[in-house]
Amino acid sequence: MAGDTETHLRDRGESTDVIRQPFLIGVSGGTASGKSSVCEKIMELLGQNKIDHHQRQVAILSQDSFYKVLTSDQKAKALKGQFNFDHPDAFDNELIMQTLRQIMQGKTVQIPVYDFVNHSRKDEFITVYPADVVLFEGILMFYSQEIRDLFQMKLFVDTDPDTRLSRRVLRDISERGRELEQVLAQYITFVKPAFEEFCLPTKKYADVIIPRGADNLVAINLIVQHIQDILNGGLSKRHNGCMNGHSTPRQRRTSESSSRPH
Repeated sequence: MAGDTETHLRDRGESTDVIRQPFLIGVSGGTASGKSSVCEKIMELLGQNKIDHHQRQVAILSQDSFYKVLTSDQKAKALKGQFNFDHPDAFDNELIMQTLRQIMQGKTVQIPVYDFVNHSRKDEFITVYPADVVLFEGILMFYSQEIRDLFQMKLFVDTDPDTRLSRRVLRDISERGRELEQVLAQYITFVKPAFEEFCLPTKKYADVIIPRGADNLVAINLIVQHIQDILNGGLSKRHNGCMNGHSTPRQRRTSESSSRPH
C-alpha cells in the first residue's frame, strides 16, 4: 500500500511538472582545512553512509572535480608545479553552474573525475542521483556570486594555517606523487597567496564558521540537526516554503542514489 501511495505521488508530481528543489549547502575553506572530512562526518552522523546508494537523501560533490581541461602548455607547467590550481580561473564555473541547475531540477548528473597525478580529466564520470540535500565543497565555492547565491546554507571550515600546510604536504606526497620541495614551492608561490586573495575574503559570506573542522563536533551536530529537520520536512512545514525557497523532500525513487566524487 505504501508503495502504491509513493507511485501515485510520484506520478502526480511528474504530471504537473512540480519540481521539489534540493537544499544546497556550500562548504568552503582553505586547502586541506577539512572540508571533505566535515562533509563525510555530516554523512556519518546522519547515518547516510550506511544506507544503500539507492536510498540516500544526501549527496556530496567536490569543486576539485571541476578543474578545467588544461592546454598542453598549462599541463607542462602543472607537471613542474608552476600552474596555479588555486586561482578562480582554474575552475570550470560554467560546468559547475550547469551541474547545479540540473541538480536543482531534480536531474541525475554526471560528475567528471579529475586525475591529480597527471593533471587531466579521466575518461569516466561519477553518477550523482537526485537528493534532498546536496553538500558541495571546495576552496572557492563562495567566490562566484552566481554560484554562491544558489546555496541556502554556507559553511566555512576555519583551520590553523600550519595544520593545513602539514596536511597538504602529507597528502600531495603520499597521494599525488609530489616531491617535498615542489609542494612547498607551490604552496608559497600559489596556494598561500591565492588563499589570502580569493578564499579568505569569502569567509564573510558564511552562515556558519566551523573552527577545527571535523573535530568540532558541537558545530557539526548543530548542522546535522538542521539537515535532519530538512529531511523530515520540519523546516518547510514551519516556513511553508518561504525560507530560501526550500520545499518538502521528494518521494524517494528506488533508483535514486548519491555518490561521493573523486
